[in-house]
Amino acid sequence: MSSKKQQTTRILINALSARQGGGQTYLINLLERFPADLLAEVYVLAPESLALPPNGSSIKRISVEWPVENPFGRAVWEKLHLAKLASRLGADVLFCPGGIVGTCPPLGCKSVTMFRNMIPFNSTVRRKYRPGYMKFRNFLLRKSLLESMAHADLVIFLSDYARGVIEREVRGQLRNAVTIPHGVAPVFRDKARTNPAASYVNQWPGGYFLYASTLDYYKAQLQVVQAYALLKQKRPTPEKLVLAGPEYPAYGRLVREEIGKLALENDVVITGALSHSAMPAMYRNAVLNIFASECENCPNILIEALASGRPVFSSSYPPMPEFAGEAAVYFDPKSPRDLAEKLAAVLADQARMKDLAEKAQKQSQHYDWDISAHKTWRLIHQLAQS
Repeated sequence: MSSKKQQTTRILINALSARQGGGQTYLINLLERFPADLLAEVYVLAPESLALPPNGSSIKRISVEWPVENPFGRAVWEKLHLAKLASRLGADVLFCPGGIVGTCPPLGCKSVTMFRNMIPFNSTVRRKYRPGYMKFRNFLLRKSLLESMAHADLVIFLSDYARGVIEREVRGQLRNAVTIPHGVAPVFRDKARTNPAASYVNQWPGGYFLYASTLDYYKAQLQVVQAYALLKQKRPTPEKLVLAGPEYPAYGRLVREEIGKLALENDVVITGALSHSAMPAMYRNAVLNIFASECENCPNILIEALASGRPVFSSSYPPMPEFAGEAAVYFDPKSPRDLAEKLAAVLADQARMKDLAEKAQKQSQHYDWDISAHKTWRLIHQLAQS
């Protein structure tokens, strides 16, 4: 065995952009599953809000004395200092899970990035935003993401659908690519997890349909509310419609206006952002879960809903069928009538409801953080040693 293969691999993770939500969830699950037998040291550039696991001396936090909360300030710091830091640490790999590498790694340091954000590559969704910050941000992201992926030594995709989109954009000229979907935490499969949502569940004795996601143009909450109104015309509907998640303010106003127009103020509940710990019980106590997004890369909410073992109604847009397979009822998220008709048909068939619930839980077994993390760490280590 060569001396190179005996050396400790040094991995620098730039997690400065992981300030909340899915970015932090991914890193927490990845770092908690750092293989004990992997001959590697991991340095994590991370905000204080990102909790690092107590993995002894293998994982170390590096703080930045610079205003990196703002994405533009962060981009400047990365341009000026990230490569120098990687060189000073003797990093073999620079891993940028946020998608943008932001620098030219020093000689001998491989770069790994991950494609997470599909919106800049979906022209239909981009047109939904009015001119302003979001439109400009998506324009810049598209350019930066493509440049990072084209030059990276390894690109990790979360779905084959996303991989196909980018490979067409760069005409297949990626150096190395792999698809590793995210996993789902065991707590979402735990049938005993009911308490965190009790304060909500007790308010709705007639049950509820849950759509957990950020209120945003491409998430189609407006159409889901309209579908719910049509459903109420078809059958007695004691169940509330619960929209759980933070919101893009302009779109949140549109949804509330529609609720008022349809006189559904007593039937549709907008909870705002809920803690991640409350979500397993929210999914599991729902009569059914809805996911109506028009644009996703790896739909974490969909696979969490599947794991809860409740019937799932999903957008038919890719990559949702790639993840849910035959375990969901698919509908056109732009058609409230399509969703209303399918809800009415399935709710009237308890055998179908039971079958969907069982298929959902079984399908979720394909998504496991232990498997995702193991593949990721091994690939990064092999890249450093190659």
